[in-house]
Amino acid sequence: MANKVSTSGGLLIALGVIVTIVSDSQSVTSLIPAFIGAVFLVLGLLARAKPDLSHHLMHAVAAIALLAVLGSLGSLISRGSTGWALFAQLATIVIAGFLLQQSIAAFKDRTKRLTEEP
Repeated sequence: MANKVSTSGGLLIALGVIVTIVSDSQSVTSLIPAFIGAVFLVLGLLARAKPDLSHHLMHAVAAIALLAVLGSLGSLISRGSTGWALFAQLATIVIAGFLLQQSIAAFKDRTKRLTEEP
């Protein structure tokens, strides 16, 4: 899971930087995906470096992914985004949604394994 988190973080960083450059945005808000991605990247690297803390870090990943999905979706709906902003918001929803889904699946799998052990 740590690899998926790190990869997703890298994708979000690239998304934020590329959209900011391509759209010639002068606003720091176009870098929001990159900021979220940086947090994911750090959490993924920490989970890899400290396996004993990884399940706590993955809870943080799930919470941040949920906030990223809800924030991007709320912004998308309230602002009626178009162009590069729309692309960035949709991509953020997809990437963070993937992490949220993966986190939930991992939590379910772990719970199932713990309840099946004698």
